[in-house]
Amino acid sequence: MATTFLRTSDLAQELDVHVNTIRIYEASGFLSNVPRGTNGYRQYRAIHLEQARLAHLALHWPYVGNKQHLIDLVKSAANDDLGMAMEFAYEYLADVRAERTHAEAAIAFLERWAAGYALDASSHPMHIRQAAAHLNVSIDMLRNWERNGLLTVPREPANQYRLYGSAELGRLRVIRMLVKSGFSLAAILRMLQQADSGNSRNLRDALNIPSEEDTHDYVVVAADRWLASLLKLEQRAQEMIELIGRMIEMLHTQ
Repeated sequence: MATTFLRTSDLAQELDVHVNTIRIYEASGFLSNVPRGTNGYRQYRAIHLEQARLAHLALHWPYVGNKQHLIDLVKSAANDDLGMAMEFAYEYLADVRAERTHAEAAIAFLERWAAGYALDASSHPMHIRQAAAHLNVSIDMLRNWERNGLLTVPREPANQYRLYGSAELGRLRVIRMLVKSGFSLAAILRMLQQADSGNSRNLRDALNIPSEEDTHDYVVVAADRWLASLLKLEQRAQEMIELIGRMIEMLHTQ
């Protein structure tokens, strides 16, 4: 029985991408060797389609961590080292889940602050250099957060130097933890504006659901809905694991 080969356009149509994307996958080493017929046309097999599907699933933004790890995963599959690809996929799943844990912890920290609990016990106001050292951040970061509207810092009447008291330092701790956990400044500002208006309920949703005005004013990126994005990334990692499992089964049945 003659083998039925697939064309570049067949792979592109299946993945809903341009044919040049498939050619880039091949040139990048994301597909195993593709033989050519006597007419010079590429002769893709079913395994090439699954390899292209894995590359498409793994490498489109957003992703967590170092993209090179995902590239190594895809290339391992292309080199028929599916055991290594599966190992990389589970490591990536662990990375995504760790990011989710950090994001959830940051939100719990936020909710404690919103409930009125003090987050800093500093007994005297600090100037910006002292505050930066106290929080282990740079002066530029403090200025940037203020410039982006995340907080207003009172000033000394005599010289207009910034004075950070316990309230400002506590708020900055929330901002710093959310930033470190991957939330965008736009999402944090949206949440803080809601909290400052007296509505401290559902601040988690404020971090993850842009307002109607936001969606009309700019393109909402993944970091503006980071927790929701992490849930999707975990699902994507699970899909990668299932796909590699199918590829292993395909090779075993050949």
